[in-house]
Formats: sequence, C-alpha cells, structure tokens
Amino acid sequence: MIRVTLRQFQSEAIISFGLLAMLGLLLAVTGPHLDQVNDAFQTACKAAGDCATAPNPVFLTNPELQTWVPLILTFMPVVVGLFFGAPLVARELETGTFRLAWTQSVTLRRWLAVKLGLVGLEAVLTGGLVTGMIDWWQSPLNAAGQNPFDPVNFGYNGVVPIGYTAFGFALGVASGVLLRRTIAAMGTTLVGLIAARLAVVSWVRPLFAAPLHESLSLLKAHASLSLQAPADTLSVVAGPVNIPDAWILSTTVADRSGHTPTSRYLLHACPALGQPSAAGPTAAHACLVKLSATLHEVVTYQPASRYWPFQWAEMGIFLAAALVLCGLTYWWLRRQYG
Repeated sequence: MIRVTLRQFQSEAIISFGLLAMLGLLLAVTGPHLDQVNDAFQTACKAAGDCATAPNPVFLTNPELQTWVPLILTFMPVVVGLFFGAPLVARELETGTFRLAWTQSVTLRRWLAVKLGLVGLEAVLTGGLVTGMIDWWQSPLNAAGQNPFDPVNFGYNGVVPIGYTAFGFALGVASGVLLRRTIAAMGTTLVGLIAARLAVVSWVRPLFAAPLHESLSLLKAHASLSLQAPADTLSVVAGPVNIPDAWILSTTVADRSGHTPTSRYLLHACPALGQPSAAGPTAAHACLVKLSATLHEVVTYQPASRYWPFQWAEMGIFLAAALVLCGLTYWWLRRQYG
C-alpha cells in the first residue's frame, strides 16, 4: 500500500522537491545581501543619529523578489489543497480503483491512513521548509520596520503558513470524498480556503486576546480639526499613532465618558472656527489646546508581545480544523463504502 501510494504521487513529489530546491538556492544567494544592506544602514544611521526618519535602502533591494517571495507562502496552501489534497481520494473514487485496494486485504482505515499520512506529511513538511526559508530571508525586512501584525505580513510570517497548508490539504481531501469529482473538489477547496482565512482574519484573530487601550493627549497625538463647508460641521481627526510593531485596531477621540464629541459641541467650545474668516491655523491650535482639557485620543491595539501567541493560536486553529476534516473524511468513506 505504501509503495502504491508513493508511486501514484511520484510526479508531484519530484516536482515539489525540485521547486523547493530552486527556491532554497534563490533565497540562499540573495538573502545574505539583504542582511549586508540592512547592517550597513543601521551602522550609518546610528552614527548619524537618524535611524527613525532615514529611509532604509533594504526595501529597495531586490524589489521584485520582495513582491514575489511572500506570494509563494500566500498561494502554497492553495496549491497543496488543489493538487495534493483534492485528487488524493477523488481520483480513486472517479476511476473505481479503491475497490481493488480493499479487496487485497487492505482495510479502509489503513488505506486512508497511508494516503493521508504519506502525502499529507509531505505537504506539511514542504510547507514548513518553505516557511522557514522565507522567514529567514525576510528577517532583515522585518528588522528594518515591517509591522509583523499587518494582516498581510502576519499570514506569510511565523508558523501560521504551516497551519494553512495542513488545512488546505485536509480540505482538498474532504472535498474530494464528498463530491467524488476532482475538478469540483478543486473549486470547492479554493473557495473554502479563501473563505476560512478571511473569516479568521476578520472575526477570529481579534478575539485571541482582549485588546489594550491607551489614552493620549490631543496635542501629544498630533490630532487635527476638520471643518467641512458649506455644512459647517466640525470634527476632531485622530492623529497618527506610534506604537512599534503593534496591531492598531482603532483610534478615536472621546471625552471622559467615552463619547465622541459632536460637531455642535465642538462649535460651541470653539465658536471662532464656525466663522471662515476667523478660522485659521492659529485658531485651530488654540481650539485643540482648549479641547485637550476635556477630550483625549483613545488607541485600541494588540501589543507586539502578543505576536507569537497569536501565531501559535491561529496555527492551532487550522491544524485542529484539518484533523476534524480528516475525521470527517474517514467517517464519510466508512458510511458510504464501508
């Protein structure tokens, strides 16, 4: 059984390991140069005392690779699900060859365990190797200031791509078993994987831990006033927030009770701003100074220290979902053919 499974997926294995070797060679050749560029910049800017505002040339080094390399991790779970997971059992059901295997003293449990174990292990191992190599290659970019909590960066850094890959494979297998058609299973896998990742990013990831809140002075936060004509509506615009490597969920301006100030309240506090002839930078600054006594900017965020707990939690969710799908696959096969 093991020999048959290896023979069936010999072409896919050769192609995947060949591409893996090519990727490893490309990253090994270009990665050290990124390190050198970043180290040279850090040395120069520290000597000049201007590391905060000076542009880091590492982001201009190999820009094509900086665009395409992350896409590899983005599409890797999709490729694994479509070309490793979906055909794994669906192809057997389409051709009817599974019956031959079961009549050769091979049980359903063993037949499925060998297929899931060998091909799934290869898929997850490939995903882990690709993740590790790209993580190493991108380390100078992350050290140079890329926000790891950015929704895009979070998905192709750390350990979560391994969970995505395992889930994509299991979803492909389950789709193939339920639909019994390889093409239909591929389409379902693609849609299901995209939907699952979007759902986790939008609704599940923010619930991993209660966010922190920080209050800032309007002047310290560099808030600004916005006057819209001809309606003469006044609003306070929250200023930019500088919390290194944090996931900023929201920034709002509120009073001591947590309420957002209305335009009527702001115009009552600063009547001069309601007169275009009197409104100006000086009047706006004077108004902000006055409002800072009663209003403040509230920042809701996840701190950088929670990055790895969030990574492990999200990977665990997708690995657990993959195990559930494997169990569903076995249950459905046993119900239909056992």
